[in-house]
Amino acid sequence: MRKFSSVLACLLVTGSLLSACGGNNNNNNAQGTNGGETSPSAADTAADNGSATNAPADDITQRKVTIKIHYPTPDLTEVRAQEDDKIKRFQAEYPNVEIVKDDWQYNVSEIGVKMAANEAPTFFNTYATEAKFLVEKGWVADITDLWSNYEYKDQINPVLQNQFIIDGKVFGITQKGYVTTTMINKKMLDDKGVAVPAMDWTWDDMLNTAKGVADAKKGISGIAPMGKGNEAGWNWTNFLFEAGGEIQKIDGGKVVATFNSDAGVKALDFYKKLRWEANAIPQDWALGWGDAVGAFQQGRTAMVMAGSDGVIEQALNQGGLKPEDVLTYPMPAAEKGGKHTGVLGGDYLVINPNATKDEQEMAFRYITFDYFSDKGLEALDAILQQRKADGKYFIPPLLDYYAADSDFGNKTKAVYDKYDIVYQYNPDIMDLLDGKPEAQYNTQDYYATLSNVIQELFSKDGTDSKAQLDAAAKTVQEKFFDTITVE
Repeated sequence: MRKFSSVLACLLVTGSLLSACGGNNNNNNAQGTNGGETSPSAADTAADNGSATNAPADDITQRKVTIKIHYPTPDLTEVRAQEDDKIKRFQAEYPNVEIVKDDWQYNVSEIGVKMAANEAPTFFNTYATEAKFLVEKGWVADITDLWSNYEYKDQINPVLQNQFIIDGKVFGITQKGYVTTTMINKKMLDDKGVAVPAMDWTWDDMLNTAKGVADAKKGISGIAPMGKGNEAGWNWTNFLFEAGGEIQKIDGGKVVATFNSDAGVKALDFYKKLRWEANAIPQDWALGWGDAVGAFQQGRTAMVMAGSDGVIEQALNQGGLKPEDVLTYPMPAAEKGGKHTGVLGGDYLVINPNATKDEQEMAFRYITFDYFSDKGLEALDAILQQRKADGKYFIPPLLDYYAADSDFGNKTKAVYDKYDIVYQYNPDIMDLLDGKPEAQYNTQDYYATLSNVIQELFSKDGTDSKAQLDAAAKTVQEKFFDTITVE
């Protein structure tokens, strides 16, 4: 779920940062402008350019094009300032393009109305979970031809990009991604004399660590699993995956719910241990993403599970924690030697299928404008300089739009290495991190249904995990999955 990746308010690096996503993971401070504005257009300059009369008839740079871009929300003032800088640089290279700012953020309940009214931006943000849904509804453009001609496509992070490649066709461009991780407040562990677990940790290690730190009388929890909204189902799904379970399978052209398996029961029973055996979760457990991350930021919980960069951004730059006290761990393995599987999600930009071919091409060029560019690295360097001057830390994502071992990945690392305000992940995490993509069909509906299960478990001692999951699977199957035919 994009909203949990750094929330998605996301602080993106290089091209991702300058493209900006408008999720709810980061809050930044700088000057910006209001959404819905039209930027100054240099189209008239293009018309007056003498070279235009000699340009080929099919030269898109000589035709006036207007695109409505995905623009950060008003609270993301620093990211807005970065986007404004990108607009200025883009129009310097493409003076024929007029840019209209639109700070609408993707919402599954609003996208249909936006499309029907032809009010959706030329390109807009969305999440990894939405690929199948948007393609089946016809609400995203097939950009395979644009992608095929893109010179840097082979340096794009394939783990992320593949989420929007369906049946060999490309329908979106990755911005950045995440694998759900566990952030640990080391200072809280030290204060209670609890040993920091090995990075190759297990469910038992998580349980014992959480139990050791929790102090209900002082309002301190060992871990804050999300218990409100779709976040609750999303958080729990990590444990389903770690136990070897699946959300759904395709059988005879039908989508079949499979999360009420032995693995699902095992994962739900672990939540029961955290709640009733260890008494390690908050007494007020009805926490959404912002609530749980806020508790971590304020030192009221020792562990929280989410995309790493958004949590760390708030902990360091708003909560006043020190980098050495905020540890990023993979999700724990169910048992020693097991996989540290976390939900894989990401932030994507997709192009409106109602846009003209010229608008679609210019949208593609705008989205990728700072990708793999020296200007993007220069902009990143400037951002890091400003962050250092402001006394703030910079938290890069664990996964970005480029492959870490690509030429550009190495160039980006060289920029990071110049500054001591860049948060450093323990390199050992990359060898343990295991990402599993979210289900492609009705993921949000599944999350919402499982949230009800989690809430019942947290509020009532002695619930029957198998009965709970069977009832939830029946609901999801009949209400959502049975309406789908897979060709």
